[in-house]
Amino acid sequence: MLNADRKTNNVKKPLLSLLIISFAIIFFLGVYVGLYKIFPYEVLDSSKDILFEQKTIENNKFVNQANVYSLIKIDSKSDIDQKRDFLIEYFWDVGSFQRVKDKSQLPEVEIKISDSSYKDFQNLKRIDRLTVEMEYGINSVSYLFIPEQSNEKLILYHQGHGGDFLLGKDTIQFFLDRNFTVLAMAMPLLGMNNQPVIEIDGLGEMKLISHKKLRLLEANNFNPMKLFLEPVQTNLNFLDKEYNFKRYSMIGLSGGGWTTVVYSAIDERISDSFSVGGSIPFYLRVDSRDMGDYEQTNIELYKNVNYLELYVLGAYGDGRQHIQIFNKNDPCCFSGNGYETYEFVIKDKMSQLGKGTFQILIDDTHNEHKISDHTLKLVYEMISLVN
Repeated sequence: MLNADRKTNNVKKPLLSLLIISFAIIFFLGVYVGLYKIFPYEVLDSSKDILFEQKTIENNKFVNQANVYSLIKIDSKSDIDQKRDFLIEYFWDVGSFQRVKDKSQLPEVEIKISDSSYKDFQNLKRIDRLTVEMEYGINSVSYLFIPEQSNEKLILYHQGHGGDFLLGKDTIQFFLDRNFTVLAMAMPLLGMNNQPVIEIDGLGEMKLISHKKLRLLEANNFNPMKLFLEPVQTNLNFLDKEYNFKRYSMIGLSGGGWTTVVYSAIDERISDSFSVGGSIPFYLRVDSRDMGDYEQTNIELYKNVNYLELYVLGAYGDGRQHIQIFNKNDPCCFSGNGYETYEFVIKDKMSQLGKGTFQILIDDTHNEHKISDHTLKLVYEMISLVN
């Protein structure tokens, strides 16, 4: 009996030690994840928000629609023109203003390139590579996917901070299947776009690896914010020159959704703009994950043309529509129901202006930061309805 008890104790001691060590590892790992916000911090943090419904209107004090109305300083076509002119002058230096207006800048083009990443694509005639060279040796590489059978419409797909537009293969194929030509783009310094080593007076050499570093390039004669928009504008100039598309649409995810918001506010050539998890007004950004990167928080821009006004500008015009799409349980950003504070305000403003459509759609079919099949079908239907 004594030997049996000893054997039992000999078994329990290693198990107890193993449990203590396991709990210690889990504890310190949890502390490390929480302190440095590494994976799976965002997943766990967003799950907490979803479970406890923290990101609701009730938790935001700025819910008075009269206050929201007061933020939109647009009441006429003249106001629209003034805001758009400001945006062009803000993003591009004064010397480039007319060049932007007359749409004369063009990309370098390689016809019929080979890329095995897309070898399984259906209804694909060829891929052309478009490269835009910009200041500081920064470039933008885009792919133009030309279908075998074309409906003579183009949709621009813009990837976000996730990286390469390769991540949007499903989106690109979806529109190829429906005979669209697709222009796929990525944000500066991401995807196939380069990350040059530059030298800054007083700071020395550094590699541009993140959007936060672009702030260091700010100067009296150069605004690095243009790096996000100039590739879109330059590529559209090429499409205007070489093709005769009936309609330009644009869809972007996350940072690409932000690009969609801002670019469609400037350029009326974009008839349909769909921003997926791309932005919300500043007064709703009560969660640190919603604040965004350098380009999303550049106060000099948003004090003059705020997000609400950008939404109006993107929607304004004959036959134009600007659609915001939010993933209800998005683990990245902009989830919740804060959009209810401004949706009807902007719809009312568009009714007052008499041209253009604004709408917000909620995707509750998944819990991811993505463009879902459900959203793609809605986007296709909305483009088809206006043609």
